[in-house]
Amino acid sequence: MQKLKYIHGLINVMETKRPPLPEDIRSIYRPRIIDAAISRELSAFGGVLITGPRSCGKSWTGLMHSRSATFMGYGNINKLAMLEPQSALEGEYPHLVDEWQDVPELWDTARRNIDFGNRKGMYIFTGSSVPQLEKTRHTGIGRFARVEMRTMSLFESGSSSGTVKLSEVFDTGKAEIARSGMDYRKIVNLICKGGWPGALGLDDEAAMSIPYQYMKSVTSTDMLQFDGKRRSTTTAKTVLMSLARNNATLAGDSTLATDIRNTGTAISYPTTANYVDALKKLYIIDEQAAWHPSLRSRIRIYTSPKRHFTDPSLAAAVLGARPDILYRDPNAAGFLFESLCYRDLSVYASSMGGSVFHYRDNSDLEVDAVVQLSDGRWGAAEVKLGASEFDKAASKLTAFGKKMTMAGAPEPSFLMILNATGGAAHTRPDGVAEVPIDCLGP
Repeated sequence: MQKLKYIHGLINVMETKRPPLPEDIRSIYRPRIIDAAISRELSAFGGVLITGPRSCGKSWTGLMHSRSATFMGYGNINKLAMLEPQSALEGEYPHLVDEWQDVPELWDTARRNIDFGNRKGMYIFTGSSVPQLEKTRHTGIGRFARVEMRTMSLFESGSSSGTVKLSEVFDTGKAEIARSGMDYRKIVNLICKGGWPGALGLDDEAAMSIPYQYMKSVTSTDMLQFDGKRRSTTTAKTVLMSLARNNATLAGDSTLATDIRNTGTAISYPTTANYVDALKKLYIIDEQAAWHPSLRSRIRIYTSPKRHFTDPSLAAAVLGARPDILYRDPNAAGFLFESLCYRDLSVYASSMGGSVFHYRDNSDLEVDAVVQLSDGRWGAAEVKLGASEFDKAASKLTAFGKKMTMAGAPEPSFLMILNATGGAAHTRPDGVAEVPIDCLGP
């Protein structure tokens, strides 16, 4: 791979110092599961758009796949890019434009370049928020492939051995026997640290300051500036607190508004919805869609999404739940652990073209995660912290698999209990796999 040529700023327009990054980042870059998808899409499309929460690693990953780059947001670069968008797009291909949403006009210019250039792999755009629709006149369909990036899974950060591969579980329906090093205290610590690349190599105290500072920035700056709409820092904190209390649940905007009013704060449903929408556009909140299998029977399936913070450490930070506090509250820890498992499953499933859903029907049968691949195969998982709940979870999963099959869905490829205190990964006599989260990988 050629050494990366940095174009920090606008070529032939102004001189500016580039950030202190090495010329070849291979020596320090930690591979991400998304790398394969980016390489694949660059070979098929004129550009790739990498979206995801700020600080999840988009810039470094984009640089790893680029040969030149423009970093928006430094000095007068944004103003100059608005005047002459093409100048920010010059450089050897693939050319990275980091945080492109600061100058939405770049989107249409890049799209036209792709049309006229008639070549693949021209641009990599990264974005930490969704720009206003009126500022981009074209969706980019057929020109840009979209790739969603999350914070680091336990496998990517080195906290999971990855011995139990999700791809193999889909093929065999069984979990390879693997020893776990996880326990309740360790998983609580990992929840509070989160999957931030910037936390690698830091001590626990320093690592846990990252999500706290992140949320301060969200409420004091990001929500107030990203789309030009006036919002209150106090209201933003109030909505975030309600979302954190209802993390990994089906609570909708009206439920959140009621929850907030019950604390003595006056807020309307439209205001709540506006703030939640802003948090989704900033990639703070992630919605786990409901699963809709093709069924012959008329099972009524609830359609509401389940909401998670994009990283469980953000919810912990909002709640002020340091490890010693969360350790004493297994109920809260359980909901945050579910978000961690949803994140990891989503990262692993994406490498196979899959997505992670939840399920609930009119008989109150609920399943935490349904992983479905593009070829139609699917598997179900329940998330449990304690081993005392494993037998009940296994019975539910078995009943769920039979119910779906009888209703016309294909048989599940696997049934799994994701846990943090199971001791070892294995397959039970009833066919349900028990997999500690620190054994799971792609």
